[in-house]
Amino acid sequence: MSSRKRGSGSQSADRPLLFVNAEQVVTVAGPARARRGPEMRELGIERDAAVAVEAGVIRAVGPRREVAARYKRVTEVDCQGGVLMPALVDSHTHAVFGAPRFAEHEMRAAGMDYMQIARQGGGIHASVRDVRERSERELLELARVRLRRLASFGVGTIEVKSGYGLSLDDELKLLRVIRKLSTELPIRVVPTFLGAHEVPLEFRDPPGRRREYIELLVSEMIPRVAQEGLATFADVFCESGVYTADESREILSAAKAAGLAIKLHADELTACGGAELAAQLGATSADHLAAISEAGIRALAGCGTVATLLPATMMFLGRAAQAPARRMINAGIPIALATDFNPGTSPTMGLPLVLTLGVSLLRLSAAECVVAATVNGAAALALAEQVGQIAPGFAADLALFDASDYRELPYWLGARLCRSLWTRGKACDLHDLGVTSMS
Repeated sequence: MSSRKRGSGSQSADRPLLFVNAEQVVTVAGPARARRGPEMRELGIERDAAVAVEAGVIRAVGPRREVAARYKRVTEVDCQGGVLMPALVDSHTHAVFGAPRFAEHEMRAAGMDYMQIARQGGGIHASVRDVRERSERELLELARVRLRRLASFGVGTIEVKSGYGLSLDDELKLLRVIRKLSTELPIRVVPTFLGAHEVPLEFRDPPGRRREYIELLVSEMIPRVAQEGLATFADVFCESGVYTADESREILSAAKAAGLAIKLHADELTACGGAELAAQLGATSADHLAAISEAGIRALAGCGTVATLLPATMMFLGRAAQAPARRMINAGIPIALATDFNPGTSPTMGLPLVLTLGVSLLRLSAAECVVAATVNGAAALALAEQVGQIAPGFAADLALFDASDYRELPYWLGARLCRSLWTRGKACDLHDLGVTSMS
């Protein structure tokens, strides 16, 4: 006996869900770790397949007749010829901020670069001034809408960084907002402490005050964040004019000692040793990498760090350089793709658009892009044993796309193709997530 739901719907009290009638079930099934090299082209596409979900966990995947025979009393979810995939993972965002910074877009068009804008008090500093003036409640209301829109593209897990406070109280304020988002929203929200996003303007002059801020990060901010359990990761913007490799090492070493896992903004604009540092410290991910050196590629190839590439950022900045994704994959580095959603350099909430850029700018295949935004994105958050693939034992984080072939996801430029989304086996109401149309 079964009941049927079309595309989405709530589960009967004690019945498993049985997903059927997908044109493709893209399982990405395989090792519970980041995929490398040729593995990134292996999607495990199944047709005429069924996926059984019980208690929020995937229990079986395989030929529909075989799986259906094992589950008699089920709630069927009719996928109506769509593409069923693991819910996407956006492993790098800065989604908690106040006002957008659209004036900077025109400033760059007029010839100013990122660091020039920053030196004039724009960039991150502009967002810091804005965030410091806003209440926790106001920031929560703004971020809630943004994360819902991010999720509406089929994203079940979103990493969110602090970093626009740059003081103990304001960084804690941002992290409390992120924690509230994780309890309010049906999606997974992974918090990252980015107190080392910039050196605050008030600590830049005289030069000795810079050291005071680093000591504040190491001795007060990181211990407080760890003590209150407000973050899973700590991150540093290791870049010329921001934090040196030595300063980044000191901050991240303190974070590791406090029990936080670590990430690194590395080699975004200049090759400053960020990739090498990430490898040396065992960072979970090194992100950006548009200016990575050959030494950096060799370092990441020999470790377990995931390289998270953010092509929308470089495109929006108007820079021709992109991370050398093809060379990195050929070297054996696992690649993830993420939005870098933020108010200044990547104001996009559409992860599928990033997959488009992965194909068009990074020269990845559509299959490599899907792996980069599912299991490798999960690995970039140390979640590859829980999400990122459709296989028995994994969480039932699933996305159903209005397509007949997975390659449509990066093909339809900027389109919102997600028809339905489930996290932990529970349907997310896309209307509540802010979807009013499919494009």
